[in-house]
Amino acid sequence: MTKPPHEPSKPLRIAPDDPELNQAEAHQYQRQTADREMAVRNYMSLDTAILLGILLIAIVFRFHKITLPLVDGFSWREISTAMMADNFRERSWNIFFPEVSWTGPGPSYQGREFQIVSYLTALLYQLFGWHDWFGRVVAACFGLVTVFSLHRLTALCWDKMHAHAAALAYALMPAAVMIDSSFLPDPAMLALVTLGVWLFAKYWTGGSGWLLPLATVSFSLGVLSKPPGIAAGAIIFYLMVCWILENRRKQAALVFLSGLLSLAIIGAYFSWAIYLARSYPPFHMAGSGGYIWDSGFWTYVRERFYFKSAWNTSVLWFYGYPFLVLFAVGLWMPPEPAEDEKQRTLSAIPYVWLTAATILYLAAAGEITSNVWNFHIFHVPIAIFSGHGALLLARLSSRTVSTLAVVLRAICIVAVTLAWSTFPLVRTMKKPIAIKGKLLGEELARLAQPGDLVVAIAPEVGDPVAVYYSRTRGWVFPPGGGDTEWSKFVADDATAITQLEELRAQGADLFGVAKNATDKQDLLFIEHHDGVADYLDKTATKLVDSDDLLVYRITRP
Repeated sequence: MTKPPHEPSKPLRIAPDDPELNQAEAHQYQRQTADREMAVRNYMSLDTAILLGILLIAIVFRFHKITLPLVDGFSWREISTAMMADNFRERSWNIFFPEVSWTGPGPSYQGREFQIVSYLTALLYQLFGWHDWFGRVVAACFGLVTVFSLHRLTALCWDKMHAHAAALAYALMPAAVMIDSSFLPDPAMLALVTLGVWLFAKYWTGGSGWLLPLATVSFSLGVLSKPPGIAAGAIIFYLMVCWILENRRKQAALVFLSGLLSLAIIGAYFSWAIYLARSYPPFHMAGSGGYIWDSGFWTYVRERFYFKSAWNTSVLWFYGYPFLVLFAVGLWMPPEPAEDEKQRTLSAIPYVWLTAATILYLAAAGEITSNVWNFHIFHVPIAIFSGHGALLLARLSSRTVSTLAVVLRAICIVAVTLAWSTFPLVRTMKKPIAIKGKLLGEELARLAQPGDLVVAIAPEVGDPVAVYYSRTRGWVFPPGGGDTEWSKFVADDATAITQLEELRAQGADLFGVAKNATDKQDLLFIEHHDGVADYLDKTATKLVDSDDLLVYRITRP
C-alpha cells in the first residue's frame, strides 16, 4: 500500500489569541524599527557633519586676511562699491541712488546694480563705525550661502556624495575664495540665484507651494545684484518646459507668470539705472561696452572670442591646472543615468547651467574678460563637475567610497589642489598691488581740510583707491566717466594742464600722485607728464616730495 507523500513542515504560526507571543513579536518589530531609525539618523548626522565641516573650511579660506585693505587685484571695482556704501551712510539712504566719490563734489549718481552688498555694509558702518573690510565680511557671508545652496542643489540633482564633493570644490576653488572675500556685488549674485534655483528645484519635485515665491524673490534679487545671474534662469525655464511636456500646464503657467513678474522687476530697475547714467555726470553705466553687439561679430571672431585671455585668467589666477583637470574629467565622464525619469531630468541641471553661462560668455566675452569677477556665474557648474571629476579619480575601479585606497586618493587630490591651485593663486590675487595708492590717500587725508576736494593718481591710472582712502571727494586723473578714457594719460602736457585747470575751477584743493603711477600704455606719469609737474611747481604749493609720493596744494586763481 502506497503511503501519501510526506508534507513539508510549515513554519510555526503564532496563534492570534496568544498574548505573550504577540507581545514578543511587537517588541521585536519595535526594536527593528528603532534600529532602522537610528541608522537613518546616524547617516543624516554624518552628512550634516560633513556639510558643517565643508562650511568651516569655506569660512577659514574666506575669512583669512579678511581685514586686508582694498588694495588687491580687484581694488578698482572694490573701491567703487565701497564708495557707494560710504555715500549711503553719509549722504542718502535711498538705495535707488548709488553714488561714487571719484567724479567731484557730486551728485555723482551712476547706473549700477541693485546695491545689496554696499547697502548692508553701510548698515554695518552705521552700527559699528567705518572699517574698510566690512564689505569683505558681507561678501564672505554670501559666499557661505552659495556653499550651502550648491550642496543642497547637487544633492537634489545627483546624490549626497556628489554634493559633498561639489561643495568642497567650491570651498577650495581659488576664484571662488577670492571673489567671495572681495567687496564686490558678485558674491550676492551667485548666492541668491543659486538659492533661488535650489528652492525652485525643490518646488518642482513636489515641495510646498511657498517655495515658488521664495525662489522668485531670491532669484530676482540675485539678478538685480549682477545681471550675469540671469544665465541661471535657464534652469527654471528648462524645468518649466519639462512640466509642459508632461501636460502639467497649470503648474507651468504659474511658473511662467512668476518668471514674467521677475523679469518685469529686473527690467524696471535696470531701466532706472540707465536713466541715472544718462542724467548725471559723469554719465557712467557700469558694465556697458565690450559686448558682441558693441564690438561686432567679426571683431569677436578676429579676437577668437577672447579665449586666450580667458585661458590665461583660468590658469594663472582663477583655477590652476588641478581644478581644470578635475573639471575636464567630470565633464567628459557624466554620472550614470538615473532610473527614475524625474531624477534624470534633475540630473541635467548642471549641464543646463554650464550651457547658459557659456552662451552668456559668447555674447559678452569682451566685458567678462576685462572684468574677470564676471566669471563667477560659471563657478557653480565648475564646482559640480570638478567634484564629480575628483570622485571619479578617487574611486577609479572601486565601487564604494569607504575603502582605504579611495580615502587616500581623495586626500592626495585635495592636497594637490591646495598646493598647486588654492594657496599660490589666492596669494597671487591678494597681493597688495595698490598699497601705494592707499598710502597716497592716507597722506591726502592727513593734509586735507574739511570740505577739500582732491585730485589723485594711483599706481594704476584710473583706480580711485587714493580718493577713497583720502576720506574726501574728488577726481581721478585724467578725469573720466561715460565714454571718456581715464586709464590712459593724454598725449601732451598742454592738454593735461587744461584738464587740471578745469578741475581747479571746479574746486580742486589737493593734487597727489604716486610716483610709480603708470597708465595702460605703460607710460609713467613723472616722465610722460614732467611738464605738468613743472607747471605745478610754479602755480601750486608742494607739500610732499618723497620717494613714493608727490602732493601739492592747488592755489586759487
